[in-house]
Amino acid sequence: MEKIIKPTSGYSALGIGVLAAMVAVYSVVQLVNDKTSWYGILFVLMLVVVIVILKGIIIVQPNHSRVLNFFGKYVGTVKDNGLFFVNPLYSATRISLRSENLQGQTLKVNDKIGNPIEIGAVIVWKVGDTYKAAYDVERYGDYVRVQSEAAVRHLAGSFAYDDFEDDQAEITLRGGGVDVNHILENELTERLSKAGIVVEEARISHLAYASEIAGAMLQRQQASAIVAARAKIVEGAVGMVDMALKRLSEENIVELDDERKAAMVSNLMVVLCGERSVQPIVNAGTLYN
Repeated sequence: MEKIIKPTSGYSALGIGVLAAMVAVYSVVQLVNDKTSWYGILFVLMLVVVIVILKGIIIVQPNHSRVLNFFGKYVGTVKDNGLFFVNPLYSATRISLRSENLQGQTLKVNDKIGNPIEIGAVIVWKVGDTYKAAYDVERYGDYVRVQSEAAVRHLAGSFAYDDFEDDQAEITLRGGGVDVNHILENELTERLSKAGIVVEEARISHLAYASEIAGAMLQRQQASAIVAARAKIVEGAVGMVDMALKRLSEENIVELDDERKAAMVSNLMVVLCGERSVQPIVNAGTLYN
């Protein structure tokens, strides 16, 4: 498990290192002038102190961390920002805690009903557990990329691209919207938690039929739209014809037998449902001619 530690401030160690460097320079000068072995020993000691301090000083930038390891044993993680001094024998691995974007490549897969589609996703992620990111996977960046691609492929195969039967009970990739993104985010969270990755957001960025069936599917969508529009037109035309007949009957404007009513209904339906404007024919004779 991740263990957060707070090492010693590096400013005091840096001051000691500067002082040791000054003493080392002074020892060299005295050694050249006096040829005394004591100054040589002092110079070696101060040089060792400087090297130890320089090796033990680490700088942690904002939204970064250092994972400390001592001869194969995990010591802890430094997440505080600033200058610190740690055991010079520690190895310090730098891991960024910033949010990163993964623009996945466009994948060509089959949806739930077997239609070839193109799909891509954008994922916002960051490291949440530095121990898992450093030791549970080989390279967590590659792990995120591969597992994200696998999650998008699984999502595409779990749902149909679109539902042409207008059945809204089942989620589709095209109509799911927030629900589809939420499902993708949950699956990514489950997959990437093994590497200590936190998924902040996941969205479908590209969704389309594959080029080999795009034309046929476009015609199918257009046909469905035409049928739906015609159904609305017919429904409205029937209501208008019914209203016209009732008004004529209620206000005693004209009395029509069944044959005349049928002719009137036929003419009105042609006028209301036709795609082109009709040319009216004015009857100058009597109603019964």
